[in-house]
Amino acid sequence: MTAPAKFVGRSVPRLEDRPLLLGQGRFAADISFPGQWHMRVVRSPVAHGKLQGINAAAALTLPGVHAVWTRDNVAHIPPIPFRLTGLVELEPYRQPILANDYVRYVGEPVAVVFAADPYIAEDAAELVELNIETLAPVMHASGDTGPFDAERATEPSIIRKSYGDVDAAFNAAHAIVTLELSIGRHSGVPLETRGAIARYDEARDILEMHGAAKVPWWNRDHIAKMIGRSRTNMHLLEGHVGGGFGIRGEIYPEDVLVCAAALHFKKPVKWIEDRREHLIAANHSRQQQHNIRAAIDAAGHILAIDDKFYHDNGAYMRTHAATVPDLAAAMLPGPYRVPAYRVAGHIRLTNKTPCGTYRAPGRYESSFVRERVLDAIAAKVGIDGVEIRRRNLIAKSAMPYDLHLETLGTHIVYDSGDYALLLDKTLERAGWPALQASLKKRRAAGEMVGAGVAMFVEKSGLGPSDTVRVEIKNDGKVEVVTGVASIGQGVETAMAQIAADALGVDYATINVVHGQTDRIDQGAGAFASRVTVMCGEATRLASVKLRGKVLRLAAELMQTDAAALDIINGEIVRRDNTGPSMTLTELAQARPGDLSAEDTFLSSHMVYPYGVHVAAVKIDSDTGGVAIERYVIGYDIGKAVNPRLVESQIAGGLAQGLGGALLEEFVYDDNGEPLSVTFADYLMPTSREVPQMSILITEDAPSPLNPMGLKGAGEGGANPVGAVIAAAIDDALQRPGTIAELPVTPQRLKSILKKTGLR
Repeated sequence: MTAPAKFVGRSVPRLEDRPLLLGQGRFAADISFPGQWHMRVVRSPVAHGKLQGINAAAALTLPGVHAVWTRDNVAHIPPIPFRLTGLVELEPYRQPILANDYVRYVGEPVAVVFAADPYIAEDAAELVELNIETLAPVMHASGDTGPFDAERATEPSIIRKSYGDVDAAFNAAHAIVTLELSIGRHSGVPLETRGAIARYDEARDILEMHGAAKVPWWNRDHIAKMIGRSRTNMHLLEGHVGGGFGIRGEIYPEDVLVCAAALHFKKPVKWIEDRREHLIAANHSRQQQHNIRAAIDAAGHILAIDDKFYHDNGAYMRTHAATVPDLAAAMLPGPYRVPAYRVAGHIRLTNKTPCGTYRAPGRYESSFVRERVLDAIAAKVGIDGVEIRRRNLIAKSAMPYDLHLETLGTHIVYDSGDYALLLDKTLERAGWPALQASLKKRRAAGEMVGAGVAMFVEKSGLGPSDTVRVEIKNDGKVEVVTGVASIGQGVETAMAQIAADALGVDYATINVVHGQTDRIDQGAGAFASRVTVMCGEATRLASVKLRGKVLRLAAELMQTDAAALDIINGEIVRRDNTGPSMTLTELAQARPGDLSAEDTFLSSHMVYPYGVHVAAVKIDSDTGGVAIERYVIGYDIGKAVNPRLVESQIAGGLAQGLGGALLEEFVYDDNGEPLSVTFADYLMPTSREVPQMSILITEDAPSPLNPMGLKGAGEGGANPVGAVIAAAIDDALQRPGTIAELPVTPQRLKSILKKTGLR
């Protein structure tokens, strides 16, 4: 009997790429319906003001314009709800779908125009006159608060977390390290901008929205509720998605507006944003300022950490509510023993674009802060950055490790990990001793070169559940219907590999359905690096259940016991290799409609992958540019379903992390006018700036919380990039603690060089 092919753990080719390679992708802009109207958003030109009136008369006279909506047309639609970490005190700060009495950032939707084509809609939008009484904007999150409205100030809440006796630890400390650190405002900038196309099928009383991403089921339920429909009469449909990164697929005002308009006018309505709109209106992220202290003993062991930070959330609390500052506060301790901990995260609103999550939300920020603290402790004690990390790492024997903190509704317990082992393996991959010797020699010759190390723990696999239905069709092909979404991470391939091993078929014969709310009623979508962990285990469970059903039904037809049968490469055979066999196609045709199974995976705890980044850089003192000469990443995934997919996720995350470390920043003037509205102003890394990298995937610490030992991979490439680049620049300058702000743009670095006398 031929051994069955195994697919989990192999870097098999991706299944989802063929239509994209052939130019057959179906992105939001590719979707159109006969007779559709086009929507254009009229956006606030000022950062803060009282909305006195809107005059749409000139726009309505333009041929081809069908309608203009203002706040009065949507007064019955409530503000956008919270999806995660929705604290009650934040609710008055939610965003309306069109501005009410005030405008609070440049780019806020104030009105929408509906026209026969997008060009007429754009011309008409420019004719809509806005009467706005300009008010002074609040542009800084730290310092005094300002007015949000007549009753509320611009600090909606403070995130507080703590354990242990922090004050006693500081009183007993050998030394105290104090730092002020900040992370600049940047965000995901997908190749594909946002888009939404709504169509109302009056005959079926079904409202569809195409262009969905990330969390179609949650969005279906809440958009339906906002516009007064039943969730059963609304479908969200995902096509191809040109990048997600946390910011795509949340409910934005435009999504609700196209749905409400399609329902009201009984016409398909299409909206596609341009790049300037995306840069001023889609979720920003990251911007925080930390004032942190660490108490240490004489050997550099951490006794306590006390952190106060200001989180600039922009003008409103959008769907993520307090998620980003909560994650920053909860995950700041990272892989180190911190006996006592206290943090206060001040959520502040400013007259800038509202914020949400972006790849490794809260962890990119807190990893920069924590790792800067570790480097400062090393300098204080007089040892190198690697040794200070070794002295403070949580030991393998301490796993599972209770952090005594909570986030995303879950208690943080590191499920498994051998942090010291991964550090050793990554340094070996980087050739650390030889690298240090080479850099020292080059510095002696006058070059500004240096290297840094940063470590982190990620969270992944957020529950509480995922459900999958698996069916063998009459032609013998397998369909896996999931409640997740695909944002480029290889969902179809990974789920097919898992189902294939459980069923005994070729993964290439499996069709994985995702992002279609009309195909399965419940789904959690794709966020928090959860898909492989949650949907993967649900896929395995459903496939195992279906395998059992297949063998029982085949046993009846083959007049034997199910235990005597096996499925190998799509064929039902006797384990003793005697007698006749039967293909899955033959069984499906003999028992049409019977070959399906559904199962659900439940989980109340997240799983925690971890990693090490090593970077070596060279500074150009004339330009302030930073060239990355070597980059090594070690990441423990627990179990890699497809190692190449994991490596690709890490590589993509690194590129985005480098953008936030060296280039990308949304900048505003004192009046709240955004200055980063084109790619000439908002600088992103290209292939020239992203280095060749060496990626080490290890499986030394499989998770005990799911049978396959899976952990997530989506965010580890980005998490500590700012931290390791800062450490490497410090080393190149031979001045510990120099880098306290991200991004380290050429202008900032030239200023540092000038101030320190190095240029």
